[in-house]
Amino acid sequence: MKEVLRFLKFTFFSVSAGLIEILTFTLLNEIVHAPYWLSYLCGLVLSVVWNFTLNRKFTFQSAGNIPEAMMKVALFYLIFTPASTWLEHFMTGTLGFNEYLATAINMILNFVSEFFYQRYYVFGSTIDTGAKKD
Repeated sequence: MKEVLRFLKFTFFSVSAGLIEILTFTLLNEIVHAPYWLSYLCGLVLSVVWNFTLNRKFTFQSAGNIPEAMMKVALFYLIFTPASTWLEHFMTGTLGFNEYLATAINMILNFVSEFFYQRYYVFGSTIDTGAKKD
């Protein structure tokens, strides 16, 4: 049951991070008229920091080395971001998928792969080390 609750927390924080990313992107792209890449990058960075911070504290309750955990998450995005960009281009260009469908597929892939990556690699050995004692 504890892992189900952990997954539900991760889901909730991931949805909130997605909203932060979308709102930041929209604000910078539509109101500030920043370049697309800058709007996307700012939204992505803010959502990753938000998601990492909340999941470390509340989902995985880790007291482990924060800079080390952040570097592991950065490594994930160093690989996932170009791979998902290529996949989205492939789905929309070669396969003819709708852009929003391709984005939704990438968001689901990100969500699932990031949960397992954080659960077993980033926080695996430090889960519940920051949990409050009753």
